[in-house]
Amino acid sequence: PGSAVGHSPERPCRSARPLCCTAVAVGASSWKPDACSGGIEARLLMSRLSTYNCARPLGPALLFVKTSQGKEEGRRFYACSACRDRKDCNFFQWEDEKVSETRLAAREEYNRNHQPSFTHRQNVERGGFFKVFSVLFVFKAEWEKHSDHQFLCDISTAQLKSPSQLLYPLENKKTNAQYLFTDRSCQFLLDLIIDLGFRRVLSVGTPRLHELIQSTASQEEDFRVRSLLLDIDFRYSQFYTEDEFCHYNMFNHYFFGGEAAHETCRKFLHQDNGERLIMVTDPPFGGLVEALASSFKKLMAMWKETEKEGPNNQEMPVFWIFPYFFESRILEFFPSFSMMDYQVDYDNHALYKHGKTGRRQSPVRIFTNITPSMIVLPVEEGYRFCAICQRYVSSDNQHCEICNSCTSKDGRRWKHCVLCKKCVKPSWFHCNVCNCCALQTHTCEKADAGCFVCGKAGHKRSACPSLSRARTACQADKKQRQKILKRVKMGICKSSAMKHAIFFRKKVKNKKKKT
Repeated sequence: PGSAVGHSPERPCRSARPLCCTAVAVGASSWKPDACSGGIEARLLMSRLSTYNCARPLGPALLFVKTSQGKEEGRRFYACSACRDRKDCNFFQWEDEKVSETRLAAREEYNRNHQPSFTHRQNVERGGFFKVFSVLFVFKAEWEKHSDHQFLCDISTAQLKSPSQLLYPLENKKTNAQYLFTDRSCQFLLDLIIDLGFRRVLSVGTPRLHELIQSTASQEEDFRVRSLLLDIDFRYSQFYTEDEFCHYNMFNHYFFGGEAAHETCRKFLHQDNGERLIMVTDPPFGGLVEALASSFKKLMAMWKETEKEGPNNQEMPVFWIFPYFFESRILEFFPSFSMMDYQVDYDNHALYKHGKTGRRQSPVRIFTNITPSMIVLPVEEGYRFCAICQRYVSSDNQHCEICNSCTSKDGRRWKHCVLCKKCVKPSWFHCNVCNCCALQTHTCEKADAGCFVCGKAGHKRSACPSLSRARTACQADKKQRQKILKRVKMGICKSSAMKHAIFFRKKVKNKKKKT
């Protein structure tokens, strides 16, 4: 009673502040760079943590190196595992850099100042029935502290069961990229999970699916599905107990709650000897696939520790929800996975919507290690069963007899190119110059077009020597200007001091003459 939800995008409360990295790890396993990573190669460092405290930041940082033509250029550096923009998390450290005690102390102080006011357990204990605390849920006595925040009053019990409807989505594409399933996609996933016989769901970055499971379980006595949410958004700790939510970074397999949270996850995976459990994950699409794959393999390894029946090479069932153009990258790390044609759509994304409601059809699909023939897609939404492929496909995804597969990825009918020996998009045509299919408006031999700055091949704009020389010259000019300005200021100060001294001497002489 007398509670309200307060939040201001312009002036967020302490719990909404981004956490920052301090811990780095050593011992690297390297991967090839992503096609969309702009020449940045990521090396995940997870073998052991360094000695300084990392109990509350975003956990182990990742090691990056700039590459050009497959060769390393410049020094390796550590950067935040979760934030791709230095504006969101300014953690940066050279691999071979010796960090001073002063800098370490400043970093620790910064981390302490950017932590939530209360722990997960305090959130649960403090608010009683509502599980409330003074950052998002505030009582009338505390309203004055949040007078400049936006309020949502008269919150019902039903609304508390749908926190994703109350909280502002964190939509920064380079940090949280928090896009939420529509009711259609969420209900389909839950129905599919039930039809496949699963009774427990490890929800990694899928808060809306988790809350649907929790809400249904509280309303229906015979509903047997249970869920554990792992998510980087700490705000959900205000709605769920420690057995229902773990604060988790999926890019480095880091549990913010330490060993207690890790044990909560392990127990959930080991219930009923790990039987009838599935992991459903919906990571930010801009994140490194290598880092995600490493974390998911660790979760799968935790599940595999159970004494379950079946072959030793059995994998934990997974639904990985990701855009179809990452198919080759996912299959590189999980060869047993296959991509379903089902289009997953989101409430708060203009592009990723089903059918003709979005600006274009959603490219988001379900990647899974479950046998494709077992996954039934809704016929009323335009899916059909291909008897040859033994799986459900989009109605326009026609079977190609040459490829012996239903080849379309985006829901449209693709065409077969004899020269490329594969099916391609309907808008593509074979280019004899490039010796591959592409749009008619493409620029031939674009790969050899070279740098945008100097036009030479073999490097990108960011690594252009001409740009580097220009930057060096600019920096030299800037330093020179600063020196001149400093000299001018010193000269002015010196001149002023001399004038003041002369004036003071004259004043003293005049006094002596008078006496």
